[in-house]
Amino acid sequence: MDKTIRTLDRTRSADGTPLAYERRGDGPPVVLVGGALGTAASDGPLADLLAARFTVLTYDRRGRGGSGDPGGYAVEREIEDLAAVIEEAGGGARVHGTSSGGVLALRAAAAGLPVTHLSVYEPPFDPAVRPGRPPGDHVARTRALLAEGRTGDALALFLGLIGTADELVARMREAPVWAELAAVAHTLPYDYAVLGDGSVPLCLLHEVPVRVMVTDGGASPPAVRETARLVAEALPRGRHRTLTGQTHDASPYVLAPVLETFFAV
Repeated sequence: MDKTIRTLDRTRSADGTPLAYERRGDGPPVVLVGGALGTAASDGPLADLLAARFTVLTYDRRGRGGSGDPGGYAVEREIEDLAAVIEEAGGGARVHGTSSGGVLALRAAAAGLPVTHLSVYEPPFDPAVRPGRPPGDHVARTRALLAEGRTGDALALFLGLIGTADELVARMREAPVWAELAAVAHTLPYDYAVLGDGSVPLCLLHEVPVRVMVTDGGASPPAVRETARLVAEALPRGRHRTLTGQTHDASPYVLAPVLETFFAV
């Protein structure tokens, strides 16, 4: 994660929750929505590249970094948070969301937020999940670990779920990055809530009115790429694109030119 000390601007969501954001560049507005464990700082490298052509806003989602967290979480409050950031961008914006941040952006667009173009990278749905299925046991396990103060174990559980090898998790525990990730790990249940039951939400996707580019990495697992295609096909104005050689942690240098082209149309 980026350790550069920055002074973030502040706005407030509809329920009064303070939100920290950072603005870069000059041009048409773009808002970046981070995924699980992401912050305004972690979106910084992509924002720096896009700032040559756009005014880019990155923000700390509810409960992360400089943003508040009054409790009583609901996905609707996070949609209101994004609405507040878009208002700071000028009342309408292009939006790019990564992973669960992309799902949040899809929900926001379906809810009528003033999103002019929408890009999502590898939304983490599971086509094998039947709609209406109860949440997986990882959700209850995560909540239990957090309630016991075992934030590191909740973080390790999440990393295992996304395919991080046990050996790498063990090494990460000894690295400085572990403390940075653990500082926002209490928000993991929020991302699980954004995903709902984990199935591809066809009814929701049919309600997204804007042009959407759904992107995946060519080196990502086949199931991840298939999910991206299914999401694109379900959207009324969706398109699909694969970034050759990329994984879930896509290089900003590869992603930025693709976003520039899509957002410029």
